[in-house]
Amino acid sequence: MLVNAYGAHAGDQPLQPLQITRRAPGAHDVQIDIAFCGICHSDLHQVRAEWQGTQFPCVPGHEIVGRVAAVGAHVHGFRPGDLVGIGCIVDSCKHCADCEDGLENYCDGMIGTYNFPTPDAPGWTLGGYSQQIVVHERYVLRIRHPEEQLAAVAPLLCAGITTYSPLRHWNVGPGKKVGVVGIGGLGHMGIKLAHALGAHVVAFTTSDSKREAALQLGADEVVVSRNAEEMATHAKSFDLILNTVAAPHDLDAFLVLLKRDGTMTLVGAPATPHASPNVFNLIMKRRTLAGSMIGGIAETQEMLDFCAEHGIVADIELVRADQINDAYERMLKGDVKYRFVIDNATLAG
Repeated sequence: MLVNAYGAHAGDQPLQPLQITRRAPGAHDVQIDIAFCGICHSDLHQVRAEWQGTQFPCVPGHEIVGRVAAVGAHVHGFRPGDLVGIGCIVDSCKHCADCEDGLENYCDGMIGTYNFPTPDAPGWTLGGYSQQIVVHERYVLRIRHPEEQLAAVAPLLCAGITTYSPLRHWNVGPGKKVGVVGIGGLGHMGIKLAHALGAHVVAFTTSDSKREAALQLGADEVVVSRNAEEMATHAKSFDLILNTVAAPHDLDAFLVLLKRDGTMTLVGAPATPHASPNVFNLIMKRRTLAGSMIGGIAETQEMLDFCAEHGIVADIELVRADQINDAYERMLKGDVKYRFVIDNATLAG
């Protein structure tokens, strides 16, 4: 079936209205009418061909929420009318160790929501900047938030799970001191989630103007990372630092803030590599520098349920489809608190 979408035909062209084909639901498929789709910074990189391998036309979007429109004959967990979400994963091999452990995000055969190979036309997946999507039931997530919060739930499908997964993996909770570097789309979710998990949360920012905003998000303390004295007061004190910054910066400045056996995990993805850290900042206190990528389906559902229970959503600005290109430019300037979300009803014109 043909549905309206927004995408680009080349990396140097703006996004524009287009029509795409969606498959009819198979026996295990769920057909979803998309209500809202978040705009992720990776959408911009991909659609502008700043990362290798973009296939055009490219329809981005992997922070998808909406209602079930139809289900296949063998689908038993969902029915028409259900509020559901789709995140960054729409398929995987289903039988490797990662998939069996519920960590489809690390499966070598993971299929992303857009720009990954698929038998469907045109040969690669097309994402959530569209009216509708059809996905195997294994990768569909149930949303338990009130319907009036649905637009603000959308970024949880990427920004939420990207920050929740490392917090859970490194057992963040009461008695733990957690740093969150960067107060943006990812960082604002990291602060909210670490606070809700019961940790003492310290937010790091390069701008003193963000101090009050970080406290309102749930930070217990705010440190301006350019202030050497403020940084020094936290030396050797953190159990975990969640680094959300998507630009190369001095990792050593934060590694020295970890206590013995502390970990800094990177979730921001810069276009060019970080400089290598001083190995002595790792070995002298048995510190760990790690990375984390989104989360598996079970963990993403856990995150959504946790957020529903604690009333957590993203801070968003809702935009029409014809404002997407402007939103991209504003996102590059950091001119959003903290995530843009598309009202997909505006795709109809």
